Amino acid sequence: MFIAQGEAHQLLSSLGVPAQDIGNFDSAPLGDTVCAVDASLGVDASPSAILFSGCMEFELGSLQGLGGLMPDLMLIDARGQRYPGLMPILASMEREVRSARVGFAGILARLADVVAAMIVRGWVECACGNASGLVAALRDPRLARALLALHREPARDWTVAELAAQCNTSRSVFAERFQATIGIPPLRYATELRMRLASQWLSLERLPIEVVAQRLGYTSQAAFSRAFKRITGQPPGASRQVVRSSAS
Repeated sequence: MFIAQGEAHQLLSSLGVPAQDIGNFDSAPLGDTVCAVDASLGVDASPSAILFSGCMEFELGSLQGLGGLMPDLMLIDARGQRYPGLMPILASMEREVRSARVGFAGILARLADVVAAMIVRGWVECACGNASGLVAALRDPRLARALLALHREPARDWTVAELAAQCNTSRSVFAERFQATIGIPPLRYATELRMRLASQWLSLERLPIEVVAQRLGYTSQAAFSRAFKRITGQPPGASRQVVRSSAS
């Protein structure tokens, strides 16, 4: 799970378990930036699970708009094709924790940096089907403002004129520049963005189709289903079925 905006959150083992402040658990510093938290509540046994949790700031330079474009929450499929090297790194982090060799805390911190970088890279590569175009757009202050507006309000029924106003430019100049940089027209990008969000909510968060349609501003489930199939080539229910088949 990657929380791009650093919002407060709770991690629960089940819905009926009350959340506890992580500050209430015993912790031991392992280095300048790494500490071990013991949540076993006094049980003297080897932990059944190891959780890695980290907080960091990205120095994005000319890509400072990238963080604002990220969704608040990303559920990461570590075994998926988008992150082919992620599982070996996580396995290395687990080995470092269990072995507790000299300097393991520093190695954990650096491996965590790599994990975060891989997650951000995977998001950029799939964000619009044209990673170089997205990066180029983010480097353009005018286009970056329009992209940020789209990602902040994906459910809004944007017009080209409204997006151009975000960039303080004319409709024709904006549309031409967006097409040349991203590779698709602005409103096509907006629709594809909605469908990417829809795919995530349907497959990973298991939200009902009607809830996803409402979240994305569609007045009817039928209209949403038509748009989803037009962009992805399959009906909304197919994403859920694929996940169910792979889990069985």
